[in-house]
Amino acid sequence: MKLKKYPKADLNRNSGLYFVIGLALVLFLTWRALEFKTYKKEVKEQRIVEILEAPKEDIPVIEAFKIPPPPAPPAAPAIIQVVEDVKEIEETVIRSTESSQETVIEKPIITVEEIEVIEEEEILEVPFAIIEHVPVFPGCADHYDNEEQKECFQKKVMEHVKNNFTYPQVAVDLGIQGRVFVQFVIDPKGNITDIATRGPHPYLEKEAYRIISKLPSMTPGKQRGRAVKVPYSMPITFKLEDG
Repeated sequence: MKLKKYPKADLNRNSGLYFVIGLALVLFLTWRALEFKTYKKEVKEQRIVEILEAPKEDIPVIEAFKIPPPPAPPAAPAIIQVVEDVKEIEETVIRSTESSQETVIEKPIITVEEIEVIEEEEILEVPFAIIEHVPVFPGCADHYDNEEQKECFQKKVMEHVKNNFTYPQVAVDLGIQGRVFVQFVIDPKGNITDIATRGPHPYLEKEAYRIISKLPSMTPGKQRGRAVKVPYSMPITFKLEDG
């Protein structure tokens, strides 16, 4: 074996460093090759409108027809004969309708009959909370105290709402719920009038109106012995149960 020219030179001294650098470079190039993205070039569509010369139309030749001139009007007669009027015309005399200062105008006699004055009773409206005698709901006639009548009235109205309540199917499908405020008036005849509703959706308002319109006739409320209008308001809650 021959001796090296430079026995102190170590060729494997930095081989590990070079290997690591080369490996890192190869990995970097591989990563960039994998991450390299290409984009599809947009091809712009070009539409060319070619305008051709319009074809020339043949203009038809119209012949002018010679129309003869209209005949001349008849000439006036040379001798004009005057005819005398035979019939006598009566003139119509139009008299003036204006009156002079000497004309006496008679005043018509106006008779005044006795006028019957009909007093129209004013229908009062008294709130439910302060009325002397509240409207009597059917089935509450046994309660003689006014406060007991109020409690019975409210209880019967709530029972009526529960018994006639139907959740609109459209509102169920759409998930509509909320509270509808209802106000109605018990007139002096005991009938339910002037129903007004206010709620989150017309479907719920329509159902609340239907329920209140089915309330029965009642004994009207009285204030100082007179039948009066009694307004009443209440909320109706529409709530969907989960699941």
